[in-house]
Amino acid sequence: MAAINDVVLEIKHPESPSRLLALCRLLFMIPMYIIIIPHIVILYCLVMVFLVTAFIAQIVVLFAGKYPKGLFDFNVGVWRWGERVNAYVVGFTDKYPPFGLN
Repeated sequence: MAAINDVVLEIKHPESPSRLLALCRLLFMIPMYIIIIPHIVILYCLVMVFLVTAFIAQIVVLFAGKYPKGLFDFNVGVWRWGERVNAYVVGFTDKYPPFGLN
């Protein structure tokens, strides 16, 4: 039996959230969406690749019985990146999300 891989995403609540930044997010919502456009464009392309690799991984799991580590790392990396961007957009974190799959 193959080992089960766990995926953990932890978003820490800031010790002292910036109330000024929260007010700016409400007042300047459109500029915030403009600065997040590069993430959205790259993630859109990566999600297309993610869908293909997820399908390939299903076939591999069906015949080999285990999820390939490279595909797993790529798919989890895309998922985490998307969640970091979502957390920034909805205001869960004040930190601008980094570009990367790690």
